[in-house]
Amino acid sequence: MTGFHSEPLASRHQRTGFSCGEPVLDEYLRSRASQDMRRFSAAVFVLVPESEPSRIAGYYTLSAFSTELDSLPASITKHLARYSSVPGLLIGRLARDLSFPGLGSLLLADALSRCARQADEIGASLIVVEAKNATAKRFYEKHGFQALETHPTRLVLPMRTLRTLLPP
Repeated sequence: MTGFHSEPLASRHQRTGFSCGEPVLDEYLRSRASQDMRRFSAAVFVLVPESEPSRIAGYYTLSAFSTELDSLPASITKHLARYSSVPGLLIGRLARDLSFPGLGSLLLADALSRCARQADEIGASLIVVEAKNATAKRFYEKHGFQALETHPTRLVLPMRTLRTLLPP
């Protein structure tokens, strides 16, 4: 991540200037992200330029999640334990400021790397995302996520697949 680093959202980060083009994601960062962190509903991570450590170039949220085994495609379930509910990690929101084109993949890579590290500590068989629109869905599919037939805006990436993509 040359020129950027990720860290947990803190009071020193300037939220008011952040604009990703999706008002709901901008508003979340400004008014609810800190509350979610205090309530342990989500962990919020920001990508900041090394040259401007208080500026937010992008952010994402992570939280625990589970989904029903029978909602997953057979190609995924064949490698999972046979419990009715499958544990996972949810990338609930992911957004980059319009001033930083091209950072979406970098944000996702950081989130996936963090998910892989967390899966070493707690059980998580899947990474789950909810696509806000068709553009977001294509973005996640381009990065290996599979849409669920039962929830077309929900996409999953098996932890097993992620492990093959990450360097050892």
